[in-house]
Amino acid sequence: MPDVHEIEIRVRYQETDGQRRVHHANFLTYFEMGRTEMLRAHGHSYRAFEDAGLFMVVSEATVRYLAPAEYDDLLRLRTRVEKIGAAHIRHAYEVIRGTSILVTGTTTVVCVDREGRVRRLPDWMLG
Repeated sequence: MPDVHEIEIRVRYQETDGQRRVHHANFLTYFEMGRTEMLRAHGHSYRAFEDAGLFMVVSEATVRYLAPAEYDDLLRLRTRVEKIGAAHIRHAYEVIRGTSILVTGTTTVVCVDREGRVRRLPDWMLG
């Protein structure tokens, strides 16, 4: 998989709180968007991954809030693969507006089957 991938996100009104700032929980959704689009950029879809009977479940997540994002901001989400193990991937994220980093975070996702048993990542992901 590529080491770094970026997408743009325009903050929608429904993602904000009463102060028009992005609600803190939505950054985890943004992180998921980054992982999904990184996979797509590598020529695979998460849907096909699930159709093959495999799922990526989040086992750990961290988020560090440095500055707020607001309604209608155009954000850049940078997703980076930090580590790939036999059955897990650790990603790091930066949410950027202009030249300012607003939020950083990490997730660890684990590959499981339909019954929730840990499975080895497909060979193309381990590459």
